[in-house]
Amino acid sequence: MAGSEEGRRGEPAVWTRDFRLFFTARSVSTLGTGMVPVAMSLGVIQAGYGATGVGLTLASSVVPMALLVLFGGVFADRFTPRRMMVGADIARVLSQVTTAVLFLTGTPALWQLMVISAVNGTAAAMFQPGLASLIPRIATDVQAAVATQRTSESFMLLLGPAVAGILVSAADVGVVFLMDAAGFAVSAVCLALLRLTGAPPPAQEGSVWRNLKEGWREFSSRTWMWGVILVWSVMGIAVFGPILPLGATIISAAYDAQAYGFVMSAYGAGTILGGLVAMRIKPVHPLAAGATAMFLYALQPLSIALRLPLPLMLACHVAAGVAMAFWGVMWMTSVQTQVAPGVLNRVHAYEVAGSIMALPIGQALAGPVAGVVGPEELLGASSVISVTGCVVLLAVPAVRRLRRVAATS
Repeated sequence: MAGSEEGRRGEPAVWTRDFRLFFTARSVSTLGTGMVPVAMSLGVIQAGYGATGVGLTLASSVVPMALLVLFGGVFADRFTPRRMMVGADIARVLSQVTTAVLFLTGTPALWQLMVISAVNGTAAAMFQPGLASLIPRIATDVQAAVATQRTSESFMLLLGPAVAGILVSAADVGVVFLMDAAGFAVSAVCLALLRLTGAPPPAQEGSVWRNLKEGWREFSSRTWMWGVILVWSVMGIAVFGPILPLGATIISAAYDAQAYGFVMSAYGAGTILGGLVAMRIKPVHPLAAGATAMFLYALQPLSIALRLPLPLMLACHVAAGVAMAFWGVMWMTSVQTQVAPGVLNRVHAYEVAGSIMALPIGQALAGPVAGVVGPEELLGASSVISVTGCVVLLAVPAVRRLRRVAATS
């Protein structure tokens, strides 16, 4: 594996100089990621555009991300991940400063917010694929590094909405976007300061379409990878998608909005705990261990469907958060260590696209389907499908038998 210069000199496997810079970059930018949806939603509502405006603005970010992330993988392999990531951060500095100015100086038009959200989604699509190939080059213990990063991101995503709410109440929506811009600026500087060695040669031969085909060939040749993404797509539509809209409705009706906040915080706390567990446990068969842990995730939709007493519902969400975070570390570690560096960004782009495209479908269908069968019944079915998905994963030999490796050189 091509580690950082500091790692080769004997520093701890994770906390090298480069990983500290990477950790700082991801932590500060993820705090903004946690703040912005709250701030944007409140800002759109304050501007008078209502729930429809909120949905259009948020969708304007998700759609470009889903459509363009494959090209982000190609460009990361052609122009190096760091250049793409720094460029994406700089673009988001400019877009978020623009958003802040619009809110601080008046009432922005809905189309302006939608355009800015689309720019941010495009930048995210250019940024995301490069994440897969950086960690193996800056830390000698890839799983510990992934777990550390994921734990920090979980904490920041838990903290972000609260910070955004305080800033909007005490100051203005625009202040949140200024903070987000500052976070992206810090991220760009930290990433630019990385001392990366052993980079694979840029994939500059052939057209963009040829590079995409090569990435697809590498992705589709790994049964363990496309098998997981296929199951994840089904679960995105039938499990992950319905949980948020139906969970908010059911929990708020059964208790109140504050209780829903507690439940979401419990899930966030579980993801932090799951990341800490993943720092310590290094199974020989990581995907088998992750799929086994994911059986606990079914407790989340099941607890809502049964309208369990609030303490039990909180405990179920903590368990689900632990399961999801542990699975996430096992999955990302496998991707980053099993795929050759020269195609890793493109392969990662395909698995990201496959994972996120199904989610908005599930969210969009949740309301109409729940109107026919009932929200509790739909989430009950989601819990069954969640368990079934784990069984299917463990039934696939390529997934079950995949062994942990240090890294692919």
